[in-house]
Amino acid sequence: MKKIVPALFLSCAALLINVSAQKRAAKSPCYDARTQLEMNECADKQFQAADAELNRVYKQLVSKAENDPKLKTAEVSWLKYRDDNCAYEASMYEGGSMQPMVYSFCLERMTKARTAELGVQLKEFDK
Repeated sequence: MKKIVPALFLSCAALLINVSAQKRAAKSPCYDARTQLEMNECADKQFQAADAELNRVYKQLVSKAENDPKLKTAEVSWLKYRDDNCAYEASMYEGGSMQPMVYSFCLERMTKARTAELGVQLKEFDK
């Protein structure tokens, strides 16, 4: 009996972790992609949506900052950093079919983070 209880507990814990992981995966917009090509295309669409949001927020900030040249310099530098950083991350999969997906997911992640940063800066003008 003493050996059954821990084994039962571990089995239940593993089942709960698996169900939790499945729920998280089901929320992913790329969950239904079945082939690597579909995953790559989905990842690119996710990045394109994040980039469109970044551009929207950036344009708002430019108008509030009255075309401050420092903002443009910072954004150009950040774009180069993002692209270089994601090229590095994806290079670990050089020649593989998932390299474009890794690159796009990196671009999406970094772009969303930058959009949040610009959103904070935008709110400073509303104070």
